[in-house]
Formats: sequence, C-alpha cells, structure tokens
Amino acid sequence: MTNRGGGDNGNERGVFPPAQPARAEKESFELSRTFGTYLKKHTEALVKDVGIEAAASLCGKSKATLGRYYSDDPDHSERFMPIDVVAALEGAARFPHVTAALADLRGITLSHDQERRNAAPGGVNSDVVALSQRFAMLMGEYHQSIEDGKITINEAKRLLTETLAIQRVLIDMKLHLEVEAH
Repeated sequence: MTNRGGGDNGNERGVFPPAQPARAEKESFELSRTFGTYLKKHTEALVKDVGIEAAASLCGKSKATLGRYYSDDPDHSERFMPIDVVAALEGAARFPHVTAALADLRGITLSHDQERRNAAPGGVNSDVVALSQRFAMLMGEYHQSIEDGKITINEAKRLLTETLAIQRVLIDMKLHLEVEAH
C-alpha cells in the first residue's frame, strides 16, 4: 500500500494496486482476441479432421452451429465450442487439436501416443526389460550423434524420440508398481 498524504498515522492510504490504465485493458483484449483466433483455428481443424457431417452427427449439433464455433465473423467472436463437444470430437479425431492448442497457450507440452491405445498390459518385469532396451537404443543414438562432435537437428529429434519412449516406459512402470503396492 502507498501512503498518499501528509499524515503519518496510516489513515490516508491510497488504493493498491493503482487502477490499470485503459491501455492495459486494450492489451488484454488484444491478447484475448489472439487466443480466441488461435482456438478457433484449432476448433476448425478438429471439425475438419472428423468431417463436418460426422462431427454434427456425433455431437448432436448442426453443421451451422459447428461452423459458428470456428467462425471469425465478429458476430461469433465470443462463441466457442463447449468442452463436452470438444471431448466427443477429439475422441473420434486423429489428433486432439483443441486440447493441444489449450496446452500450447499455457506453455505445456503434450505427447500424443497412438501406439499405447491397445497396448497389452504388462508388469514390472516387462517394464524393466523394455526400459533397458530403450535405454540401449538411446545410448546407440547418442553415440552416433556425437561421433562428429556435433548433434544435428535430425539427431536431436531422434534422441528426443528415444527419450520420450523411455518416459512412456517409466510411466507404465510407475503405474504397474502402484498396482502392486496396493
């Protein structure tokens, strides 16, 4: 708090924090509009991924309503797809477009892994074997990458792929250990 007066008894204090200038409101509006545009583009990608006809039938909305969710027309600028509709469509889509966009806006990285959908359940022993195999593959990639003393972009991508594979195995292992601990 700031003291705005001559008295030193603390009774004449000003408001803290000071009122935001109109410029901050305009910047906030511009930022919100940018996020809205970004989300609308990803909403459109989601609907097109599923197909407009299939999306309308899947979520019980008309094609026109779905179109309004991603329209850049000023009349629809404040209209966004409800989360239950997003969930239904992303369940049918090849990629979670809106979820990924929301994560991007928060600075969060998602890992989309289709091969885990029908993975057979294993146990800790199979996880340890998979972990050691993945680690060996990571070390092989690393050895190849540093042979010339420089890691290229493609080599870094391969290392990242192996690192993510190890992360998936560790998550599976954690889940299996939690089951065995109970």
